[in-house]
Parts: sequence; C-alpha cells; structure tokens
Amino acid sequence: MESVRLNKYLAHTFGISRREADTRIEQGRVLLNGKPAMLGNVVQPGRDVITMDDSQVTHVQKRYTYVLLNKPVGYICSRKQQGDTPTIYALLPRQYQQLKVAGRLDKDSQGLLLLTDDGDTIFKLTHPKFGKQKVYEVGLNKPLTAEDLETINNGIELEDGVSDLKVSKLSGTTKPNMYKVTMHEGRNRQIRRTFGGLRYMVTHLERTKFGNYTLDQLNGASHLQI
Repeated sequence: MESVRLNKYLAHTFGISRREADTRIEQGRVLLNGKPAMLGNVVQPGRDVITMDDSQVTHVQKRYTYVLLNKPVGYICSRKQQGDTPTIYALLPRQYQQLKVAGRLDKDSQGLLLLTDDGDTIFKLTHPKFGKQKVYEVGLNKPLTAEDLETINNGIELEDGVSDLKVSKLSGTTKPNMYKVTMHEGRNRQIRRTFGGLRYMVTHLERTKFGNYTLDQLNGASHLQI
C-alpha cells in the first residue's frame, strides 16, 4: 500500500473524520512504530506498526454506506432529542442509526443531507479548503431590492467574517420572493444572518445541492442509499 497521512489512514480504517483522528493522535492514543504519533505523520501500512489504545491497527478495506436524506422542517441533525424536537435519526431505519451527518441543517431548514460512515468523505464535503458547492432555494418575507441584491453578492460583513453568497431570482416557481443561493462555505445560520443583516426574514430555506449530490437523486423518496 502507498504512503498515506496517518489521520487519513485512521479515518478510513475506523470510519471517523480526519479531525477526530487528529484528536486521538493529540491525546496520545496512537503510537507509530512504538513511539507517540505526531500530527502530520505519513505512514506506509503493512510496513509501519500502528497502534491505537494499545491495540494494533490492521487495515481492512471497509465498505462504506452513503444515505441521502430529504430532511423536513422541524427535525434537528443530532442523535440526542432536544425536548420535544425529534432528530433526523427518527426518520431512518435502524441499520442507518450509526451514520454521521455531513453538513448539518438547522431545525427550521429542509432539504438535502448526506449521512455516511466514511470520515474521509465527510472531511472533503465540509472542510472549507475544499470549497464544495452548496445550493439553496430561499424564500423571503419581501422581495429583495436591486441595491440589496448587489450588496449581498458583493459580500456582507458578519461578526465571524465576510459572507460570500451568490444570489439570483429563482425561476420556474409560483411562490413569491424566492431566490437561488449558491455558496462554498457553511457557517452557522449564515444564510439567515446574511439576509437578516439587511432586515429580511427567511421564510423558507431548502438545500437542493451539496457537492456532487442533488435532491433530484431522491426522486421524491424521503431517503435513499447510494
């Protein structure tokens, strides 16, 4: 097997994210050839001896599971129910209960989610350096003025940095005040905060595309294994 970064190797082997693999390395739980592993280590499986929590890591080619879910409004992307609010796992069969969510949506949003046990895919979909495209259909309480549309497309300064959204009028819909929003980042409630900064209220937020995955792939089903 070719040389590979240690965190990527651990992510593939255990179905965790690279960030989680890095955390285990930082905690001193991983040894490389009998010595504490370091962030950034490169390994050659089959030659290097890797142990985690005192057990030798043996690489087995894992077959990953990928599930697309059309999340309804009113569900949270968490394993633990919060009060009376149900979680998305209540929508899934038992065999998918251990999958992790790539790219969460808040309770009041709907649309495309990917759940998987492939930590490497989650990393590539969610880490900002990869800039995966996300597309949303957004409804507002009133139409955007031409001036505000230009302001948003030029970037709005939020408390956590500039919000880089590309917004255009959504065609092919009879619903009023609907817009297409394209972005390559994904900070907490970023779309709602961006429009809220100009005194617009988001009344509908639906993700239709995430990386190479689209809502159309579901063909009307609530979820689909791919």
